[in-house]
Amino acid sequence: MQIWVDADACPNPIKEILFRAAKRTGCPLTLVANQPVQVPAYVEMLVVPAGFDGADNRIVELLVPGDLVVTADIPLAAKVLEKGGYAFDPRGDEYTSRNIGDRLSVRNLMESFRGGAEPVGGGPPPLNNRDKANFANQLDRFLAKHQQ
Repeated sequence: MQIWVDADACPNPIKEILFRAAKRTGCPLTLVANQPVQVPAYVEMLVVPAGFDGADNRIVELLVPGDLVVTADIPLAAKVLEKGGYAFDPRGDEYTSRNIGDRLSVRNLMESFRGGAEPVGGGPPPLNNRDKANFANQLDRFLAKHQQ
């Protein structure tokens, strides 16, 4: 099992949690982004050309069933699930076959509102300590269950 991170928009505190987990467990961790991100020696950094969904497409191409992807990108999470992977958002919420359809619908609805004349919302609230703890706990449970 490998952990893939859609690193372009992943908050730094979440990356730090992932770095510590990878070091502690020995689980391979790869960050994929359009620009280099500084990572510890035991973490792989994969830089893809800039462009629409470049990092997303590379992650889907490389992941194998059972891998975990950390992303806030709902369409990417849907592709990961279709390919037999697991996906968490940076707040520790798991995308599942039961909730991905609703999340895609809400995302598409909000996207259609953004296309209008009136701006809608400004994205999710900033990451807080509770979100970081939830992510760390979910990751620990996942790794305990799926690593062999």
